[in-house]
Parts: sequence; structure tokens; C-alpha cells
Amino acid sequence: MTDSCVPNNAFVKQNTRRKVGRSADLAIEQRCQRLYKRQLEGLTTRQLVLDHASKEGIHVNTAWTDWKCVNKWNAEDWQKDREYMLARLQGLRIRLFNQAIKKGQLQTAAQVLDSLGKVIGESVETVNIQAPELSIKVESKE
Repeated sequence: MTDSCVPNNAFVKQNTRRKVGRSADLAIEQRCQRLYKRQLEGLTTRQLVLDHASKEGIHVNTAWTDWKCVNKWNAEDWQKDREYMLARLQGLRIRLFNQAIKKGQLQTAAQVLDSLGKVIGESVETVNIQAPELSIKVESKE
């Protein structure tokens, strides 16, 4: 979210009454930040954008432009967090495993161990290859 969604001098207009510039860019940036904070409220995208338009007193097209800015920030956040995500997930899995064992939830602990095993390369195919194969054939009475 460090990069602005408002290009430099994108909204500078020469008008006889006033000059729109940095303060308008700042207002747009703050409006987009408010929408960014609200995206986890459980609303669908359309509901969120329409609600944003009514609360901010802006046109729906402007609200969709703000949403594009928020999507850009989400993509940036994901790219920044992606390299650390595996370590964080592993830490959460280990913590969940310890809590499951402590509470006697052995099925949950087994599932977490399976998940940990998949990450380190112990796949289902490897386990299946090592297991013996049973074959049962039923012959007719002729």
C-alpha cells in the first residue's frame, strides 16, 4: 500500500475558481484506504462497492475505480507475503498439532501430520507404493 493509486498530476485541472491537485489525490487515497479496511466485512464485491459509493457520496463508477486500487494493493500484499507464507503455515500447523494432542483430538492430529508430511515431500503416492497390493478374484463355478 505504499504506492499510490493516483498517478502524479492525474487530477490537476486548471479551473477559474480553484486548482485541484495534491489535496484531491490525498482525499482519493484516503477513500481507497477506507475501502481497503472494509473488504473483510463479509460483503460481496458488488455490495461493498455500492455501499462504498453511498457512504462516501461518490458515483458508482468512481467506487469501482477505488475498488481497482484496492485490488492492486491486495496483489502487492500477496506478492510480499507469499515468500513467508509457507513458514507461517508450518508454524500454524505445528501449533495446531500440539493443541490437538493436548486435548486428545487424535484424528485432527493425524490430519495435521498428513498435511505436514505432504509439505516435506511425503506424498500419498509414496505411501501407496510401499504398501503391499492385494488382489481378490472370484472365479465362476464351471
